[in-house]
Amino acid sequence: MPSPYRALFAAPGSKGFSAAGFLGRMPLSMMGIGVVTMISQISGRYGLAGALSATIALAAAAIGPQISRLVDQHGQRRVLRPATLVALASAAGLLCAARFGWPDWLLFVCAAGIGAVPSLGAMIRARWAALYRGTPQLHTAYSFESVVDEVCFIFGPIISIGLSTAWFPEAGPLLAACFLAVGVFWLTAQRATEPAPHPRDHRGGRSALRARGLQVLVATFVATGAIFGAVDVVTVAFADERGHKGAASVVLALYAAGSCVAGVVFGLLRFTGAPQRRWLLGICAMAVSMIPLLLVGNLPFLAVALFVSGLSIAPTMITTMSLIEEHVPRAQLTEGMTWISTGLAVGVALGSSVAGWVIDAAGARAGYGVPAVAGAVAVAVGFLGYRRLDRPAPRRGGTVEQHDEREERHVA
Repeated sequence: MPSPYRALFAAPGSKGFSAAGFLGRMPLSMMGIGVVTMISQISGRYGLAGALSATIALAAAAIGPQISRLVDQHGQRRVLRPATLVALASAAGLLCAARFGWPDWLLFVCAAGIGAVPSLGAMIRARWAALYRGTPQLHTAYSFESVVDEVCFIFGPIISIGLSTAWFPEAGPLLAACFLAVGVFWLTAQRATEPAPHPRDHRGGRSALRARGLQVLVATFVATGAIFGAVDVVTVAFADERGHKGAASVVLALYAAGSCVAGVVFGLLRFTGAPQRRWLLGICAMAVSMIPLLLVGNLPFLAVALFVSGLSIAPTMITTMSLIEEHVPRAQLTEGMTWISTGLAVGVALGSSVAGWVIDAAGARAGYGVPAVAGAVAVAVGFLGYRRLDRPAPRRGGTVEQHDEREERHVA
């Protein structure tokens, strides 16, 4: 590993919490596709399988920021363990309900409960921020975590689908639940690197989403998530139309691999100047990279085009995390990072559903118009909200409403 990454792990405890975070994040890419594979094998009902997967994603998008908000107030150990137990109990209920043919409504209740799974990526980034805040190593740490995210998305679905099809239908979601349990309980056992909680007074109960800069980032990443969701669905349909549906996983893995490569390189670089300019450039690059997909005619060309498109993902995500660290009060950092994941999850659900409708109406090739439009929307939101990101970041010691009060007094 290049020397900046070796230096990153010189801090005591960094290897341990990073390894725990990797295990705990695997369910992010394994659970949804594992449930789809499991339900489709047991019942053959793809509509039910897709609805359950969407329920898990949307429940996690709704519950995740609230869990992270409690983490900021009370600490990771006190919040993550009970939240994880809820998610694990729900996962066990879903597996039993699917195996024994229990009512569909119970499947949906259990799927919603799985949404209590904590955002491990935000927890690990918060630990890096506590270690390296204000130093160049934090940029390297965020880069490394983006690479870990991509590795999870490359191998997670392959493992989950492979186990469920080769062993027994519940194997994929079951292993995802095991990864979650081991990752969370191993992470929360490491108290030395846990960020200090920030209990709030009676005025400090409002959401980090009140931060204007965070609002711009989340809105932009709803459109960005639509890109990801649409690309996944359309690529599977495109490969299926050409008689090579199995090749879709390889093509999508190249998409993630492009982001992984870019993340490694980006972490070795040192930048000067405003990060919001790099962020806007990354959003524009993602949007422009969707245009060649409209011209694809075969799978090899699609694979190359998606690899190139992936090169803009990790740098944009890394810069986004840096902006959150600047624009969200320190006492609400974990919640702020989780809101980005929420925006992405909502966007993925929207993008995949719209893309499916377009594919049914006009075919897979036309479906690539959906991520192209989503990219244009992301650029428009980025430009419209740029001034909010361009303003000097507030002092990061208090809550959002306390910053608002200081700004109002300053204006007065």
